[in-house]
Formats: sequence, C-alpha cells, structure tokens
Amino acid sequence: MSHDLPPAPLVFITGASSGIGQALALRYARAGYRLALVARRSGELQTWAQAQGWDDSTCRIYNADVSDTASIVAAGADCLADQGLPDVVIANAGISIGMDTAERDDIDVMARTFATNNTGMAATFQPFVAAMARRGSGTLVGIASVAAIRGLPGHGAYCASKAAVVAYCESLRGELRRSGVGVVTLLPGYVDTPLTRKNRYAMPFLLSPEVFAAKAFDAIAAQTSYRVIPWQMGVVAKLLRLLPNGLFDRLLAGRPRKHRQSEDTAT
Repeated sequence: MSHDLPPAPLVFITGASSGIGQALALRYARAGYRLALVARRSGELQTWAQAQGWDDSTCRIYNADVSDTASIVAAGADCLADQGLPDVVIANAGISIGMDTAERDDIDVMARTFATNNTGMAATFQPFVAAMARRGSGTLVGIASVAAIRGLPGHGAYCASKAAVVAYCESLRGELRRSGVGVVTLLPGYVDTPLTRKNRYAMPFLLSPEVFAAKAFDAIAAQTSYRVIPWQMGVVAKLLRLLPNGLFDRLLAGRPRKHRQSEDTAT
C-alpha cells in the first residue's frame, strides 16, 4: 500500500526579487514551504534562487508585472497548474514614489502607484480566492505600510495607496469571514530595502528585512488580522492619528519630501 506524504505547504509571494519579498521567501523556505516567487526581474530572481540551492521541487519562478492585471493573473494560473493551490498568498510587490499634484507627469505616477499597490494586489489574490474558499482554508496577506495612517507631504500617492490597501483587505476579510480563508494586513514601519535607502528623512525603528520577515511570518501563522511591525511604530502611528490636524501639520512643516520620479527613485 502506498503511503505518499502530502506535499509541503506552498506560499506565493510577489515582489520577491529583493527586500521584504526575498526575506519572506527565505523565512518560508526555512519553515519547509514550497515557494512560488513572482517578480518583474525574474532572471535576477532565478539566479538568486539557484544560489540558495533550490530546485524546481522547492521553488518556481514566475515572471509578471503586478501593475498589468493580465500578467499577474496569468502567473497565478500558472502557479495553480504547476504547483497547486497555495496555502499562503502574500501580495508584497509595491512602489513608492513622491509626487507633486502641481506637476502633470506626477498624476501618471499616482495612476501607476495605484495600479501596482492596489489593483495589483486584488489581481494577485483573484486566481486563488474561489479555490481557497472551496477548500475552506488559506491565507491572503496584504502588505500595507504605516504610511497608511496619515497623509505625509510629498507622499500623496503612496500614503493614499497604502490606506486603500488597509480598507481593501478589511473589506475582503469581511467577505471571506465564513469561508475559512483568512486575510492578514501587515503594516511595516521602516525596513532597510532599496525602496527606503534614498529617503531624505529620519527612519526611526529601522528593521532589517530578515527581522521584519520573521515577525511577519509569526503574525501570518497566528492569523493576525492587522499588525504594525515593529510594534513601536504602531504606537507612534496611533499617536499621530490622535493629533489634531493643526498640530500634525505644524509638526510636519519643513519635513523633506519623498523623491519624485524625475529625481533618483527606486521602485
């Protein structure tokens, strides 16, 4: 009689070529998960995955741009066909670019930010939602940011997009409440990644990607619906939310603005 073991659990991670996404891939691999990793720079990701000693039975790479709905939905369909239905889907891919509403080109920046950070998140989840609900299990993880808590000067596109992530994930959590599918919203503080290294302002409680990934893994495993990482930034965020608008505006007066697309940005 055959006693085949069930396959190892599977995690699907977007934006896996660097920073938080790469650190999450390493953390899940150490926990024994199979990996479905998605990136626009899939060649770089493939080289990195091979350097970890992972073969096709452990890790598959999917090329997709989450800002292109057809592209990321196709990557999800390929994952289902190649590796099966994931246990965890982490919509991590995102961009952060400063904007000035007075500049015409920055309206296009805002559109691209929402296409990546918001529509791209929903498109990442879409191929898996119905199948997870039929199975009665699974976890969808949206990576937001503490920038969702209050709007910061020069950060209009990014703050608005991350606030939308929080509201979207909350809506989705309510929709899936009786299905057995969990929705986890994570709000990183400052994490040392290519996205943050060009920031022109202080970044308190800065975490390495590895430390963030470890804390995120625990929060996801615990099915925590909403968590700011690290907790100290959660305290700061709550205090900022409570400040009257006038005082908040005065505190941020003169704060350096985020790099715009016309400057040297990282995406």
